[in-house]
Amino acid sequence: MKKIAIFVDVQNIYYTTRQAYGRQFNYRKFWERIGYEDEITSATAYAIARNDDKQIKFQDALKHIGFEVKLKPYIQRSDGSAKGDWDVGITIDVMEAAKEVDIIVLLSGDGDFDLLLDKIRNDYGVTAQVYGVPALTANSLINAADSYQRIEDDLLL
Repeated sequence: MKKIAIFVDVQNIYYTTRQAYGRQFNYRKFWERIGYEDEITSATAYAIARNDDKQIKFQDALKHIGFEVKLKPYIQRSDGSAKGDWDVGITIDVMEAAKEVDIIVLLSGDGDFDLLLDKIRNDYGVTAQVYGVPALTANSLINAADSYQRIEDDLLL
């Protein structure tokens, strides 16, 4: 049984599944699929703290499934845009986990993580798996992974 660490870029998964399918990602079904043959030693979901009831219920559901939920404050800029980027936090946590597990599973389509996957594969010999929405996942991220799993109907609510 291999040890797995899961990292979820919640904002990326939310917006890409909504844009591509108009549906939400099924975290419970994903968990069941990943944990079927191997041991999930850690699972972290990175989200933005908006402190509204819908978000709190969603975060509680993730915790109930088994995810640790890390929150960053929602920042509204004066021009109306918002900021809530977890890329550095995810990177640091992946680098630490890669020392202790066999497989890193990243749920994101963000091409910024391609260098991270190259590094952990080369330096730690871990297997890197990516789950992303096909039309919205960077080719560089797909190419940096050992395997790429398409988020399609079977992983949607």
